[in-house]
Amino acid sequence: MNLRRDVFQAIADPTRRAILLLVASQSLTAGAIAANFNTARPTVSKHLQILTECELLAQEQNGREIHYHINAKKMKEVADFIEPFRKMWDDRFNLLEDIMKQYKAKK
Repeated sequence: MNLRRDVFQAIADPTRRAILLLVASQSLTAGAIAANFNTARPTVSKHLQILTECELLAQEQNGREIHYHINAKKMKEVADFIEPFRKMWDDRFNLLEDIMKQYKAKK
């Protein structure tokens, strides 16, 4: 059975976010990724499976090894979805900063 994974559920897990950070700059094998965590290798493999199913990671066969790398297109989709929220909060914090400056100036 092939489950459809939700990208945001996938990145909600801190281990999966750490894996994404690891492979952001270079492709790595499952073993190289697992060496960075204090968990069982099958656990890391499950995280890799979830990240691959939701297309945040892509696999590339290189001889007998499988290398995992970031799927930049999918990551951009996530970033594009989040951008309006980031902008909204930046605008709110800038407004709050202006109010605080005015308040300090009155003192």
